[in-house]
Amino acid sequence: MSRGEHHRIHAQDRSQRTRLRIAQEAARLMSEHGIRDFHHAKLKAAERLGIIDDQALPRNNEIEEALREHQRIFKGDSQPLALRARREAAVEGMFFLRGFDPRLVGAVLEGTADEHSAVCLHVFSEDPEAVPLFLTEHGIPFGTQVRRLRMTREDQAEFTALTFNADGIAFDLTVLPHDALRQAPLDRVDEKPMRRANRSAVQAMLTEEDLAQWDSAQAGSGSGH
Repeated sequence: MSRGEHHRIHAQDRSQRTRLRIAQEAARLMSEHGIRDFHHAKLKAAERLGIIDDQALPRNNEIEEALREHQRIFKGDSQPLALRARREAAVEGMFFLRGFDPRLVGAVLEGTADEHSAVCLHVFSEDPEAVPLFLTEHGIPFGTQVRRLRMTREDQAEFTALTFNADGIAFDLTVLPHDALRQAPLDRVDEKPMRRANRSAVQAMLTEEDLAQWDSAQAGSGSGH
């Protein structure tokens, strides 16, 4: 192996270790401080580690993988309970909002939600004021913001986002036109169309969890004989 090749491999190895350190610190910040934005988390992690090389920043999917590992190690008991509570809340919220074809997206669907996470839903209406009016009619106070989503790799668009709390769990609604039912915005993790689930799919996930827990309990009781 030439000296130049040796230096190149060493530099790549060092870069990979640096990316992993930043990803792990970003995952810790997201888990312990409730940071939800991957880009903000990686920049803050790099700053805390004293790393100023933008080329060393990990990709979002690397941070998500580190977040899953952090939760498995440090929140093995609490995170599954928080996730379950939010999936159950999602089912109830989607029934309440059934007139707007709700779809679950984000951490609650992907399984990385914790006690800091909101239930993120896409709701669909040609009239952007219809969803705020619906919440107002039901006496639900909410906050409003503008959310920018990437519809394609080249195009972004702004949509109304509504936030409120129900039984101690935060909800985050993005109001989209009906066309967006066919074409989901791009995911911030892998830049592919967002994975989304309707109410029956989320209910099926909860049922699968129940069956898995029952099977585990039966296996455990059987091993004791």
